[in-house]
Amino acid sequence: MKKINYANDEITVVWQPELCQHATFCFRQLPEVFNPAVKKWVNPSGASAERVIEQVKKCPSGALSFFYNEKGNS
Repeated sequence: MKKINYANDEITVVWQPELCQHATFCFRQLPEVFNPAVKKWVNPSGASAERVIEQVKKCPSGALSFFYNEKGNS
């Protein structure tokens, strides 16, 4: 199954297009992150990680998920 990752420094949002039911909750409720009018339609830097995670968890189809990025040892 195809998975597309959209990352910022803190989290990665994963979208599985085959699962998407186009319920539109994501872009109606958090348009600063989810914008289907642009090619890279998920911008995880558009809101706080907590807000993005909260919205991803509302996805009824499970097409959206997330994980925390590992902090590098510098």
